[in-house]
Amino acid sequence: MNAITARPPRTLTLALMLVTGASGCAVSQSQEVQLGASSAAQIASQLPLLQDAQTSDYINSLGNKLARATDTRGLSWHFTVVDSKEVNAFAVPGGYIYVNRGLIERAENMSQLAGVLGHEIGHVTKRHSVAQMQQLQGANVGVALLCTLTNVCNNGAAATAINAGGTALFAKFSRTDESEADAEAVKTTVKAGIDPKGIPDMFRLLMRLRQSNPSSLAAFFATHPLEESRISATESQIASYPAGRLRTLESDTQAFQNFRRHLMSLPPSPAPKGK
Repeated sequence: MNAITARPPRTLTLALMLVTGASGCAVSQSQEVQLGASSAAQIASQLPLLQDAQTSDYINSLGNKLARATDTRGLSWHFTVVDSKEVNAFAVPGGYIYVNRGLIERAENMSQLAGVLGHEIGHVTKRHSVAQMQQLQGANVGVALLCTLTNVCNNGAAATAINAGGTALFAKFSRTDESEADAEAVKTTVKAGIDPKGIPDMFRLLMRLRQSNPSSLAAFFATHPLEESRISATESQIASYPAGRLRTLESDTQAFQNFRRHLMSLPPSPAPKGK
């Protein structure tokens, strides 16, 4: 079945009903985890997830190091690389974090990737992703996942399908949500012993890439509004830490560089479905 017109599986539909069924009701942690697991199953059926043990081991090691530093709810965290050349990363409720291969290959050091993961972890711990799910109500989940994690929705057919289906699964986060996730990323990286300067450095890198190759970052900027103010805000927050403490934090490792080289040595990412 073509992924652009795929209907959400029954398990995901039931999970969404739990979240959206009662207006004004708080979403429990068990509901959030169920929704995340159902969404992860849909993602696995719609997107090319990289099946490579070395890649999985590294991304989960780094991701869980960050999550353990900040998670107060005891979630089971899952970090997955999407085999897409597009630059993007996203999270679904319950501790499921996805980062596109294209983003990792463009990162220059470990702290930049850690900042991206810390940002997405922040969206989960602040429950921004749950709030987005509560807005879903009948959207075509398969289409929305493709639009969020790849660049496939640059074509008109997919955009039409989203408009017909209702609210997209992952709409653009508000500036408040993005600022909160940025602030969480700074705190999380510092707690994990990682240099938070990778966060504004990655922002600058992405903005430079957008100027030279805008199509490769269309999906990222569609869901992550990025302005110079976010760079200055994170730098201001970082400056509030004692300089001596910041000097003790790790910005890069040989393990990251080996991981990145291994990733780049793998066969090229497949073309997105629908293209």
